[in-house]
Amino acid sequence: MSAAERLTDGLYGLGWSTVKKLPEPVAARLGRAVADAAWKRRGKGVQRLEANYARVVPEAGPERLSELSRAGMRSYLRYWTESFRLPAWSAERVRTGFDPEGAHHLTDGLAAGKGVILALPHLANWDLAGAWVTTSLGIPFTTVAERLRPETLYDRFVAYREGLGMEVLAHSGASAFGTLARRLRDGGLVCLVADRDLSAAGVEVDFFGERARMPAGPALLAQQTGAQLLPVTLWYDDSPVMRGRVHPPVEVPEGGTRTEKTAVMTQALADAFASGIAEHPEDWHMLQRLWLADLGPAKGPA
Repeated sequence: MSAAERLTDGLYGLGWSTVKKLPEPVAARLGRAVADAAWKRRGKGVQRLEANYARVVPEAGPERLSELSRAGMRSYLRYWTESFRLPAWSAERVRTGFDPEGAHHLTDGLAAGKGVILALPHLANWDLAGAWVTTSLGIPFTTVAERLRPETLYDRFVAYREGLGMEVLAHSGASAFGTLARRLRDGGLVCLVADRDLSAAGVEVDFFGERARMPAGPALLAQQTGAQLLPVTLWYDDSPVMRGRVHPPVEVPEGGTRTEKTAVMTQALADAFASGIAEHPEDWHMLQRLWLADLGPAKGPA
Protein backbone atom coordinates (compact mmCIF):
# COMPACT_ATOMS: atom_id res chain seq x y z
CA MET A 1 0.00 0.00 0.00
CA SER A 2 1.38 3.40 -0.96
CA ALA A 3 1.68 6.31 1.46
CA ALA A 4 -1.21 8.09 -0.27
CA GLU A 5 -3.41 5.00 0.05
CA ARG A 6 -2.52 4.63 3.74
CA LEU A 7 -3.44 8.28 4.28
CA THR A 8 -6.76 7.88 2.46
CA ASP A 9 -7.67 4.77 4.43
CA GLY A 10 -6.64 6.42 7.67
CA LEU A 11 -8.76 9.50 7.03
CA TYR A 12 -11.87 7.46 6.30
CA GLY A 13 -11.18 5.33 9.37
CA LEU A 14 -10.87 8.50 11.46
CA GLY A 15 -14.18 9.74 10.10
CA TRP A 16 -16.04 6.55 10.98
CA SER A 17 -14.46 6.29 14.43
CA THR A 18 -14.64 9.96 15.46
CA VAL A 19 -17.49 11.76 13.67
CA LYS A 20 -20.10 9.23 14.79
CA LYS A 21 -19.24 9.99 18.43
CA LEU A 22 -19.86 13.75 18.12
CA PRO A 23 -23.19 15.33 19.11
CA GLU A 24 -25.26 15.71 15.95
CA PRO A 25 -25.22 19.56 15.88
CA VAL A 26 -21.43 19.54 16.32
CA ALA A 27 -20.99 16.99 13.53
CA ALA A 28 -23.22 19.05 11.23
CA ARG A 29 -21.23 22.23 11.89
CA LEU A 30 -17.98 20.38 11.29
CA GLY A 31 -19.32 19.08 7.96
CA ARG A 32 -20.28 22.57 6.83
CA ALA A 33 -16.89 23.95 7.86
CA VAL A 34 -15.05 21.26 5.90
CA ALA A 35 -17.34 21.85 2.90
CA ASP A 36 -16.75 25.60 2.94
CA ALA A 37 -12.99 25.15 3.22
CA ALA A 38 -12.97 22.77 0.24
CA TRP A 39 -15.19 25.12 -1.75
CA LYS A 40 -12.90 28.09 -1.11
CA ARG A 41 -9.87 26.13 -2.36
CA ARG A 42 -11.69 25.54 -5.67
CA GLY A 43 -9.94 22.26 -6.42
CA LYS A 44 -10.70 20.08 -9.42
CA GLY A 45 -13.72 18.48 -7.78
CA VAL A 46 -15.37 21.82 -7.01
CA GLN A 47 -14.63 23.11 -10.51
CA ARG A 48 -16.12 19.97 -12.06
CA LEU A 49 -19.19 20.21 -9.83
CA GLU A 50 -19.72 23.79 -10.97
CA ALA A 51 -19.26 22.84 -14.63
CA ASN A 52 -21.84 20.08 -14.24
CA TYR A 53 -24.28 22.49 -12.61
CA ALA A 54 -23.83 24.82 -15.59
CA ARG A 55 -25.49 22.14 -17.75
CA VAL A 56 -28.24 21.45 -15.24
CA VAL A 57 -29.02 25.17 -14.75
CA PRO A 58 -27.99 26.68 -18.11
CA GLU A 59 -29.45 30.10 -17.30
CA ALA A 60 -27.26 30.48 -14.21
CA GLY A 61 -24.56 33.11 -14.30
CA PRO A 62 -21.18 32.94 -12.50
CA GLU A 63 -22.59 34.18 -9.18
CA ARG A 64 -25.46 31.67 -9.18
CA LEU A 65 -23.11 28.82 -10.13
CA SER A 66 -20.78 29.79 -7.30
CA GLU A 67 -23.72 29.71 -4.86
CA LEU A 68 -24.79 26.33 -6.22
CA SER A 69 -21.33 24.80 -5.89
CA ARG A 70 -21.04 26.00 -2.29
CA ALA A 71 -24.46 24.52 -1.48
CA GLY A 72 -23.45 21.39 -3.38
CA MET A 73 -20.33 20.91 -1.29
CA ARG A 74 -22.33 21.39 1.90
CA SER A 75 -24.80 18.78 0.70
CA TYR A 76 -21.94 16.44 -0.21
CA LEU A 77 -20.39 16.79 3.25
CA ARG A 78 -23.80 16.28 4.83
CA TYR A 79 -23.86 12.96 2.99
CA TRP A 80 -20.45 12.01 4.43
CA THR A 81 -21.29 13.24 7.93
CA GLU A 82 -24.49 11.20 7.95
CA SER A 83 -22.73 8.18 6.50
CA PHE A 84 -20.03 8.26 9.16
CA ARG A 85 -22.75 8.47 11.81
CA LEU A 86 -25.29 5.99 10.38
CA PRO A 87 -23.81 2.90 12.10
CA ALA A 88 -24.43 4.60 15.48
CA TRP A 89 -27.99 5.76 14.69
CA SER A 90 -30.83 4.06 16.50
CA ALA A 91 -33.49 2.27 14.49
CA GLU A 92 -35.89 5.10 15.37
CA ARG A 93 -33.44 7.74 14.12
CA VAL A 94 -33.14 5.89 10.81
CA ARG A 95 -36.92 5.49 10.48
CA THR A 96 -37.53 9.19 11.10
CA GLY A 97 -34.53 10.36 9.05
CA PHE A 98 -36.12 9.72 5.65
CA ASP A 99 -39.58 10.60 4.35
CA PRO A 100 -40.21 9.26 0.82
CA GLU A 101 -43.20 9.85 -1.41
CA GLY A 102 -44.53 6.97 -3.49
CA ALA A 103 -43.12 4.15 -1.34
CA HIS A 104 -46.23 2.16 -2.32
CA HIS A 105 -44.62 1.56 -5.73
CA LEU A 106 -41.91 -0.39 -3.91
CA THR A 107 -44.13 -2.32 -1.53
CA ASP A 108 -46.72 -3.08 -4.22
CA GLY A 109 -44.00 -4.30 -6.56
CA LEU A 110 -42.54 -6.64 -3.94
CA ALA A 111 -46.02 -7.90 -3.02
CA ALA A 112 -46.47 -8.93 -6.65
CA GLY A 113 -43.59 -11.37 -6.11
CA LYS A 114 -41.55 -10.52 -9.21
CA GLY A 115 -38.79 -8.51 -7.61
CA VAL A 116 -38.01 -4.78 -7.71
CA ILE A 117 -35.03 -2.77 -8.95
CA LEU A 118 -34.53 0.68 -7.42
CA ALA A 119 -32.29 2.88 -9.58
CA LEU A 120 -30.91 6.10 -8.11
CA PRO A 121 -28.62 8.95 -9.17
CA HIS A 122 -25.96 10.41 -6.88
CA LEU A 123 -28.52 12.57 -5.06
CA ALA A 124 -28.45 13.33 -1.32
CA ASN A 125 -27.77 10.17 0.76
CA TRP A 126 -28.55 6.86 -0.95
CA ASP A 127 -27.04 4.97 2.00
CA LEU A 128 -29.61 6.51 4.35
CA ALA A 129 -32.39 5.58 1.91
CA GLY A 130 -31.09 2.01 1.92
CA ALA A 131 -30.90 1.90 5.71
CA TRP A 132 -34.49 3.15 5.86
CA VAL A 133 -35.61 0.32 3.57
CA THR A 134 -33.96 -2.34 5.73
CA THR A 135 -35.02 -0.74 9.03
CA SER A 136 -38.43 0.85 8.46
CA LEU A 137 -39.77 -1.61 5.89
CA GLY A 138 -37.77 -4.60 7.12
CA ILE A 139 -36.78 -5.46 3.54
CA PRO A 140 -33.24 -6.69 2.81
CA PHE A 141 -31.69 -5.86 -0.55
CA THR A 142 -28.65 -6.44 -2.70
CA THR A 143 -26.40 -3.80 -4.23
CA VAL A 144 -22.99 -3.57 -5.86
CA ALA A 145 -19.86 -1.61 -4.97
CA GLU A 146 -16.91 -0.64 -7.12
CA ARG A 147 -13.57 -1.95 -5.93
CA LEU A 148 -11.61 0.90 -4.38
CA ARG A 149 -7.95 1.38 -3.66
CA PRO A 150 -6.60 0.64 -1.20
CA GLU A 151 -8.34 -2.70 -0.69
CA THR A 152 -8.72 -1.92 3.00
CA LEU A 153 -10.89 1.09 2.09
CA TYR A 154 -13.12 -1.11 -0.08
CA ASP A 155 -13.41 -3.51 2.86
CA ARG A 156 -14.46 -0.62 5.11
CA PHE A 157 -17.25 0.35 2.72
CA VAL A 158 -18.47 -3.21 2.37
CA ALA A 159 -18.51 -3.72 6.15
CA TYR A 160 -20.27 -0.38 6.62
CA ARG A 161 -23.05 -1.20 4.16
CA GLU A 162 -23.41 -4.77 5.36
CA GLY A 163 -23.79 -3.33 8.86
CA LEU A 164 -26.79 -1.38 7.57
CA GLY A 165 -28.43 -4.60 6.38
CA MET A 166 -27.35 -4.64 2.74
CA GLU A 167 -25.89 -7.52 0.74
CA VAL A 168 -22.93 -6.01 -1.14
CA LEU A 169 -21.48 -7.57 -4.30
CA ALA A 170 -18.23 -6.57 -5.92
CA HIS A 171 -18.72 -4.86 -9.28
CA SER A 172 -17.49 -7.75 -11.37
CA GLY A 173 -19.53 -7.90 -14.57
CA ALA A 174 -21.31 -11.16 -15.36
CA SER A 175 -20.81 -12.64 -11.90
CA ALA A 176 -22.54 -9.75 -10.11
CA PHE A 177 -25.24 -9.54 -12.80
CA GLY A 178 -26.08 -13.23 -12.39
CA THR A 179 -26.42 -12.92 -8.62
CA LEU A 180 -28.63 -9.84 -8.96
CA ALA A 181 -30.84 -11.68 -11.45
CA ARG A 182 -31.22 -14.61 -9.04
CA ARG A 183 -32.22 -12.30 -6.19
CA LEU A 184 -34.86 -10.69 -8.41
CA ARG A 185 -36.25 -14.01 -9.65
CA ASP A 186 -36.65 -14.96 -5.99
CA GLY A 187 -38.83 -11.85 -5.53
CA GLY A 188 -36.11 -9.78 -3.87
CA LEU A 189 -34.99 -6.15 -4.01
CA VAL A 190 -31.94 -4.76 -5.83
CA CYS A 191 -30.74 -1.16 -5.44
CA LEU A 192 -28.30 0.40 -7.95
CA VAL A 193 -26.77 3.86 -8.30
CA ALA A 194 -27.19 4.32 -12.03
CA ASP A 195 -26.43 7.80 -13.35
CA ARG A 196 -22.84 7.32 -14.53
CA ASP A 197 -21.16 4.70 -16.71
CA LEU A 198 -17.81 5.37 -18.35
CA SER A 199 -17.51 1.99 -20.03
CA ALA A 200 -17.99 1.16 -23.67
CA ALA A 201 -21.06 -0.85 -22.60
CA GLY A 202 -22.86 2.24 -21.27
CA VAL A 203 -26.10 3.29 -22.96
CA GLU A 204 -26.07 6.73 -24.55
CA VAL A 205 -28.87 8.97 -23.33
CA ASP A 206 -29.94 12.56 -23.72
CA PHE A 207 -29.31 14.24 -20.37
CA PHE A 208 -30.04 17.93 -19.98
CA GLY A 209 -29.73 18.37 -23.74
CA GLU A 210 -26.40 16.59 -24.23
CA ARG A 211 -25.23 13.01 -24.62
CA ALA A 212 -24.08 10.98 -21.62
CA ARG A 213 -23.69 7.27 -20.82
CA MET A 214 -25.65 5.43 -18.16
CA PRO A 215 -25.42 1.76 -17.19
CA ALA A 216 -27.50 -0.80 -19.06
CA GLY A 217 -27.78 -3.09 -16.01
CA PRO A 218 -31.09 -1.88 -14.52
CA ALA A 219 -32.96 -2.14 -17.83
CA LEU A 220 -31.40 -5.51 -18.71
CA LEU A 221 -32.23 -6.95 -15.30
CA ALA A 222 -35.84 -5.83 -15.63
CA GLN A 223 -36.13 -7.42 -19.07
CA GLN A 224 -34.52 -10.71 -18.08
CA THR A 225 -36.28 -11.23 -14.75
CA GLY A 226 -39.65 -9.46 -15.06
CA ALA A 227 -38.80 -7.29 -12.05
CA GLN A 228 -40.24 -3.80 -11.78
CA LEU A 229 -37.79 -0.97 -12.44
CA LEU A 230 -38.41 2.07 -10.23
CA PRO A 231 -36.43 5.33 -10.44
CA VAL A 232 -35.82 7.05 -7.11
CA THR A 233 -34.78 10.65 -6.50
CA LEU A 234 -33.68 12.15 -3.17
CA TRP A 235 -33.15 15.62 -1.76
CA TYR A 236 -32.48 17.57 1.42
CA ASP A 237 -34.42 20.49 2.80
CA ASP A 238 -33.69 22.67 5.83
CA SER A 239 -34.74 19.94 8.26
CA PRO A 240 -32.76 16.94 9.56
CA VAL A 241 -35.05 14.71 7.47
CA MET A 242 -34.09 13.65 3.94
CA ARG A 243 -36.90 13.64 1.38
CA GLY A 244 -37.39 11.33 -1.56
CA ARG A 245 -39.67 10.13 -4.32
CA VAL A 246 -40.19 6.63 -5.68
CA HIS A 247 -41.30 7.19 -9.27
CA PRO A 248 -43.78 5.00 -11.18
CA PRO A 249 -42.36 1.90 -12.90
CA VAL A 250 -40.36 2.12 -16.12
CA GLU A 251 -42.16 -0.32 -18.40
CA VAL A 252 -40.46 -2.74 -20.77
CA PRO A 253 -41.44 -1.75 -24.36
CA GLU A 254 -43.59 -4.32 -26.12
CA GLY A 255 -41.63 -4.23 -29.38
CA GLY A 256 -38.03 -3.92 -30.49
CA THR A 257 -34.77 -5.74 -29.93
CA ARG A 258 -33.18 -6.10 -26.52
CA THR A 259 -30.79 -3.27 -27.39
CA GLU A 260 -33.65 -1.02 -28.47
CA LYS A 261 -35.67 -1.79 -25.35
CA THR A 262 -32.65 -1.12 -23.15
CA ALA A 263 -32.10 2.24 -24.83
CA VAL A 264 -35.72 3.30 -24.30
CA MET A 265 -35.77 2.21 -20.66
CA THR A 266 -32.42 3.78 -19.82
CA GLN A 267 -33.58 7.05 -21.38
CA ALA A 268 -36.69 6.89 -19.17
CA LEU A 269 -34.44 6.48 -16.15
CA ALA A 270 -32.32 9.43 -17.28
CA ASP A 271 -35.45 11.57 -17.63
CA ALA A 272 -36.62 10.67 -14.11
CA PHE A 273 -33.17 11.41 -12.71
CA ALA A 274 -33.09 14.74 -14.56
CA SER A 275 -36.44 15.75 -13.06
CA GLY A 276 -35.12 15.25 -9.54
CA ILE A 277 -31.75 16.85 -10.24
CA ALA A 278 -33.37 19.90 -11.86
CA GLU A 279 -35.53 20.43 -8.76
CA HIS A 280 -32.60 20.05 -6.35
CA PRO A 281 -29.34 20.52 -8.27
CA GLU A 282 -27.32 21.30 -5.15
CA ASP A 283 -27.98 17.76 -3.86
CA TRP A 284 -26.49 16.08 -6.95
CA HIS A 285 -22.99 15.02 -5.91
CA MET A 286 -21.39 14.64 -9.32
CA LEU A 287 -17.81 15.80 -8.87
CA GLN A 288 -16.62 13.81 -11.91
CA ARG A 289 -16.99 14.13 -15.66
CA LEU A 290 -20.23 12.71 -16.99
CA TRP A 291 -21.14 14.09 -20.42
CA LEU A 292 -19.46 12.62 -23.48
CA ALA A 293 -18.21 16.05 -24.53
CA ASP A 294 -16.05 16.09 -21.39
CA LEU A 295 -14.77 12.52 -21.73
CA GLY A 296 -12.20 10.79 -23.87
CA PRO A 297 -13.03 7.55 -25.71
CA ALA A 298 -14.43 4.81 -23.48
CA LYS A 299 -11.75 2.23 -22.71
CA GLY A 300 -13.87 -0.58 -21.27
CA PRO A 301 -15.55 -1.26 -17.92
CA ALA A 302 -15.21 1.64 -15.49
